[in-house]
Parts: sequence; structure tokens; C-alpha cells
Amino acid sequence: MLTDPMFYLAAVPAVILVGLSKGGFGGSLGMLGVPMMALVISPIQAAAIFLPILICMDAVGVYSYWGKANWQVLKGILPFAIVGITCGWLLADHVDEDVIRLMVGLVALAFVLDYIIRTLLKKQVSTRGRASAIVWGTTAGFTSFVAHAGGPPYQIHTLPMGMHRVTFVATSVFFFATVNTIKLIPYFFLGQFSPENLWTTLVLLPIAPLATMAGVKLVHVISQTIFYRLAYISMFVIALKLCSDSLLALM
Repeated sequence: MLTDPMFYLAAVPAVILVGLSKGGFGGSLGMLGVPMMALVISPIQAAAIFLPILICMDAVGVYSYWGKANWQVLKGILPFAIVGITCGWLLADHVDEDVIRLMVGLVALAFVLDYIIRTLLKKQVSTRGRASAIVWGTTAGFTSFVAHAGGPPYQIHTLPMGMHRVTFVATSVFFFATVNTIKLIPYFFLGQFSPENLWTTLVLLPIAPLATMAGVKLVHVISQTIFYRLAYISMFVIALKLCSDSLLALM
């Protein structure tokens, strides 16, 4: 794998996209990382290679946004994300990744439609209760475990809150830093960290902090309106990608 040019044609842009997203730019654009790498290797192997890279990016993000997260939101959703990760671990041998991708894609499309309707009705901000935290926190943890695809469920819970863009990004960074760190335990016991995967991770790793810092810079130079529009547009594109790929695979 380390000498295959086709792998790097997919892997390097994927790491850059994930880094920009981890830095807060482009919403859930980083969800395209694993599907891009899955064009040349198996999705499971792609997820294993990406996890240490994600944690490196998370470390940069946590440092950059320290003290800016909404801890009330995190305390409400993180316990249920851990439940979702545990469910993913227990069902690891029985989960069809294409079915999960299709579910995430359909939910994300429905959420973009909800955003359009709320925009037309000029209802930009809404509260999120415990039921939302339970459903979408668990879903985010589960889909993050099986395909690093926790972005849309997490955003379904948090985007309607209308947090300031920096607070929103900081909260997202701390949420996924915690989730990804916890995922190390089940990934290890499932044997995902093979020597080949770890060496490939090390080759790609230097790109991670540079791309993440670029994302951090971009968040601070664009307006809040543009930021949220980019977040929803990226979610729409990703949802179409997830749905089309999963439907083709399931047909």
C-alpha cells in the first residue's frame, strides 16, 4: 500500500479535507475522508488508518479552541455518544456499513430540508431537549464508530441551537476528540491497528496538523452566515454521496 500511487491520490486529498473540517471549516466535509480512501482500499481498513490521524487533528483543534466550547451541550450529548460507540463495538461483526451510510445520508438530507423550511419561515434558532440528545448522541456515537460518520447526527442536534460559529466549532472539536479517543479501545481489541495500517498512518500524519490549522484560520475570517451556509451545503453534498454509494453497493 505504501508504494501504490493510486492510494495516495485518494488518501492525501482525503486527509486535507478531514483536516480542514476538524479545524472547523466546511462543516461535516471531513466525512468524505473515509469514502474517498474506500475507493482504493476497504472501508474498514480506511477507518483504521484514519483514527490515529483524526486524534492528531483533534489535539490541534482542542488546543486552538480551548475554553471556547459549550460544556452544557457536551454534558448533554456525550454520555449517549458513548452508548452509541458501545453498541457499535458489540455489533461490529453484524453491521452492514452500506446500510449505515444510507441511513446517515437519508437523515442528513431530511435535516437539510428542515433547515430550508426553517429558513423560509425565518425560524433560525431552536432549543434541543434531552430526547434529541439521546437519539442523536447515540446515533452519532454509533455511526462514528462504524464509519467515522458521526457528523450529520451530531449537527442535527447542535446546528439548530444557533451557537456562534466559534462556539459551535469548539464544541464539535471537543465532542469528536472525546469520541475518537474512546474509539481507540474497541478498535484495538478488534485488531484494527495492524503494522501495515500504522505505518500508512505515520506516512500521512504530517499533513494532519497543517490542514487542521488551515481550517482554524478559515473559521475566523469568514462570516457566521456564510459559515452556516457552508455547513449545510457540505452536509447536503455528503448526504448525496453517502446515499448514492450505499445504494449502488446494495443493488
